Amino acid sequence: QVQLVESGGGLAQAGGSLRLSCAASGRSFRSYAMGWFRQAPGKEREFVASIDWSGRSTYYTASVKGRFIMSRDNDKKTVSLRMDSLKPEDTAVYYCAASSRSYNVLVGQGEYDYWGQGTQVTVSS
Repeated sequence: QVQLVESGGGLAQAGGSLRLSCAASGRSFRSYAMGWFRQAPGKEREFVASIDWSGRSTYYTASVKGRFIMSRDNDKKTVSLRMDSLKPEDTAVYYCAASSRSYNVLVGQGEYDYWGQGTQVTVSS
């Protein structure tokens, strides 16, 4: 069983930065692929970024590529999402997710077994 707790959300101005963190419990964290997803008001939850078990491979949705960076620290059992050049359209609840099914990056929500409670990110124009 894995528990995920996100932190670091808040309010930022357009062009600003925020850093989200996700703390995980569980023995097998270092073997899990990890992902970030987001859900904006009135929209379905969507993929943002994923990182493989080693941290050497990442994958981003096109709208955040070049602005967001995902990383992980297996010793500390944490993943982070550095968000720069924020835009109002980045406003959403951001969720951390873990998958026990693969070591590699994963895009599909159905591939993830564990989810955090979410953290709100609001970007003002």
